[in-house]
Amino acid sequence: MNYRFLIYISYTYAFPIGEPLEKEIKKRGYEVKWFADEPETQEKFSSDKAVLKDIQEAIAYNPHIILSITDSIADFIPGIKVQIFHGFLANKHSFKKGHFRIRGFFDLYCTQGPSTTKPFKKLQKKHKHFEVIETGWSKVDPLFPIEKNSTQKPVILISSTFSPKYSLTYLEEVIREIKRLSKIGKWEFKVVLHPKLAQDKIEIFKAMQNENLTYYDTTDIIPLFKQADIMFSDTTSAITEFILQKKPVVTFKNNKPGEHLIDITEVNEIEHALSKALARPQSIMEAIQNYIDVTHPYYDGNSSQRVINSCIDFFNSDRSYLKKKPLNLIRKLKVRKKLGFYPLRSYSKTSKN
Repeated sequence: MNYRFLIYISYTYAFPIGEPLEKEIKKRGYEVKWFADEPETQEKFSSDKAVLKDIQEAIAYNPHIILSITDSIADFIPGIKVQIFHGFLANKHSFKKGHFRIRGFFDLYCTQGPSTTKPFKKLQKKHKHFEVIETGWSKVDPLFPIEKNSTQKPVILISSTFSPKYSLTYLEEVIREIKRLSKIGKWEFKVVLHPKLAQDKIEIFKAMQNENLTYYDTTDIIPLFKQADIMFSDTTSAITEFILQKKPVVTFKNNKPGEHLIDITEVNEIEHALSKALARPQSIMEAIQNYIDVTHPYYDGNSSQRVINSCIDFFNSDRSYLKKKPLNLIRKLKVRKKLGFYPLRSYSKTSKN
C-alpha cells in the first residue's frame, strides 16, 4: 500500500523534527507532504519539500497518517493523527498544562522514553481514546553516532528558552558575564536561541559577537550540539537533546534542576560552574547516564524508523477498542478560527481509508 503521510507543523523549529521522518518515509517509497498552519512558517519551506499551500489542499490530499509536530491540529483533515512532540519534557508548566496535557486531537502518541511513556500510559487508561507507543524522538536521530570533539579550545554552547519567566536572555547581569568571559578568550562560545524569542533579545547577542562568541540563526542545532563540549542554558527542552550526547550542562535557575545538571543561581558562580562541567565529574556523568536511561534510551539513530513502523501498524490495526475523542468544541473552534475555515465535519474516530 502506498501510504500518504502529512507532516503538520506550526513553527520553524519543527523542520529538524520532521525532516528525519520525511527521509524515512521517502526511503520506503511512500508519499509525504507538509502543511503549516502559521502563514509565516508556510513561507519558509525549502524548495525541495512538497508543501500544501492551504487547508483545502490538505483536506484534498486525504492523508492516511498525519504526523503532528504541534499541540493542536485540524480535526477535520482525514487520517489518524499522531503526536510527535516539538520538544522534550522541560518542566516549564504544571503536569496538567504542560507536556502531558490531553487536548483530545490525537489517536496515537509516539513517546520519547520511559519518563514520558509511563505518564501517557496512565492517561491512556483514563481517557481510552488514544494509544501510546514508545519510539524515541525523530529530531535526535542525526545526533547519533556520538562524535568526539576535536577542537583545541573548549566550546560552550549557549541556548535559551523564549519564556521571559525562565530565559537567561532577560537577565542583564548574566549577559554581561557571558560577554566578559567571551573576551577572556580561554573558551569559544556558540549561541543559538529559540526562534520564538523576542527579537530585541536576539539582537543583544548579535551585537556581542567577537572572535570567541558567534551567534547562529538556525533551527538546525544538531551540528552545534556536536561541536560543543558543554552547554550553558536555563530551562529549555534543548538541554535534554544536548545531554543525550553524555555532555554536561550548566543551567542558570533551572525550573526543576536534577542531579544530571550543574544548576547555579548566582552570576558569580557561572565561570566556576563552566570549568567544573568541562572537567566532567564522575558523579555528574553517572547522573547523566541515569537520566538518559529514563528519558531517551535509544542510541541507534532509528527513532524515525520506529515512529513510521508504529504509525503503519496502528493504522492497520483493529482500533475498535478506542473510544470516540471528546467533542472538544472550544479547541476545535480555535483551530477553525486560526485557519479561517469552518467545516462542520470532524473525525472523532478514525477509519481506514
